[in-house]
Amino acid sequence: MRIPVPPPHMAAANYHRSEDQFLCSICLDVFNDPVTTSCGHNFCKNCLTEHWNTSDQYNCPLCKKVFNTRPELHVNTFISEMVGQSELQESKPGEVLCDGCTGTKLKALKSCLDCLVSYCETHLEPHLTASRLKRHQLIDPVENLEDRMCTKHDKPLELFCKTDQTCVCTLCSVLDHKTHEFVPLKEEYEEKKAKLEETEAEIQQMIQKRQLKIQEIKHSLKTTEKQAEAFIKELEQEICELMKRRTEVQQLSCSEDHLHLIQRVPSVTVTPVFGGWSFRGLNPCQLLYERTLKKAVAQLEETLSEEMKKLVPAELKRVQQYAVDVILDPDTAHPDLILSYDGKQVHLGDVSNKVPNNPKRFSYCVNILGKQSFSSGRFYFEVQVKGKTEWDLGVAREFSKRKRTISLSPQDGFWSIWLRKRNQYEACTNPPVRLSLKCRPEKVGVFVDYEEGLVSFYNVDSAAPIYSFTDCSFRMKLLPYFSPGLNEGGRNSAPLIISPVSVK
Repeated sequence: MRIPVPPPHMAAANYHRSEDQFLCSICLDVFNDPVTTSCGHNFCKNCLTEHWNTSDQYNCPLCKKVFNTRPELHVNTFISEMVGQSELQESKPGEVLCDGCTGTKLKALKSCLDCLVSYCETHLEPHLTASRLKRHQLIDPVENLEDRMCTKHDKPLELFCKTDQTCVCTLCSVLDHKTHEFVPLKEEYEEKKAKLEETEAEIQQMIQKRQLKIQEIKHSLKTTEKQAEAFIKELEQEICELMKRRTEVQQLSCSEDHLHLIQRVPSVTVTPVFGGWSFRGLNPCQLLYERTLKKAVAQLEETLSEEMKKLVPAELKRVQQYAVDVILDPDTAHPDLILSYDGKQVHLGDVSNKVPNNPKRFSYCVNILGKQSFSSGRFYFEVQVKGKTEWDLGVAREFSKRKRTISLSPQDGFWSIWLRKRNQYEACTNPPVRLSLKCRPEKVGVFVDYEEGLVSFYNVDSAAPIYSFTDCSFRMKLLPYFSPGLNEGGRNSAPLIISPVSVK
């Protein structure tokens, strides 16, 4: 008999109360095709299969119970459905939450402009079935519904005062604005929406004119080719900006939220950002002006560069005050890695070491983590990378993947940079960002501000910033992350060395 699955809100609540029940003890990740052994322990099907493929006997990785023959594995549908329900119902950062949920807040499906409340699927049902509630206006979920109430009279903003160009409630119309001209929000919404459509057409016309101007310049026989290329580039920038504005206007036109559209329309303009010179002739005076302007910009950039040289060392000195003593964790080290006695150096060996099959250990990539974990505050450490042609450095979530192929990206819990092929530096985003460095760093500093969601990398010797991850969502403990890379026939045999921080 199939065991009934709990309702979505119960599944989400249970998931929060016993989150560890949905984590595989081998890969330390949420179950993927969960299977159960006869001793009652649960694992990912692939994790358990890989464990048995590399072991001399068929045993349970947790209680070590030995099975005489290899058990046939079947997916535990109950756990699989529980995990699926929790992932479906649980709200994510940035989503609007249901105001009706008293326990775990689920994702809201709609917001009611009459009730000024957001509802999940369960709590929305009365608005779909009760006759008196069916008349309420439902929109896609929005935050800060209290902003739709008049702060003076605590009533919904239902009217638009054309005299003061602001949204007001019914009491405002008879008290503070009684001599003013009013229209319902919907009427003002329709009027502004029509203007937005006119604005979109105007923007499209401006785009077409600039595209025609580009064609004129491209086909002209002028000898000032370099100046024409500069003009084309500026026109293309204008087109790009105008296209962004057209998209904004289109999105705003599709909004069914009266208040949101009315309040956003004043911010939409069609004035060209880059000076509106697109339809001037290319005469010698203009070319001289362009050269003069470029020279002035170059001088300004040089001045800013000199000021930056003064500021950068001060920035590095500021973060160095948060230095911590990082020691490598041998329980996480790939079997091919060799650690120094003091836990400060690591390099790739020629053969694999005989080490326990620890759930924390990286078994696919030659990686290792630090022993120290951080869930708040700021911390900084430095690593010597001198003489290496390949390395990874950064931080990783405590429960990041370790038993399979790893995608080094914030989405998979890694904030890192790497070196490949001696001079190819990249920030490990998705997709990667190529880094252009003026000089090869021999020592790299790593700084983390947990509350600010910031991970920054520095060239310690030149005090120059390398790259920063911003607006990060860590959500759990962080650990320092290292990889010395492959040896490449001895060319990359130098170790990664965790260095003591010396503030200059």
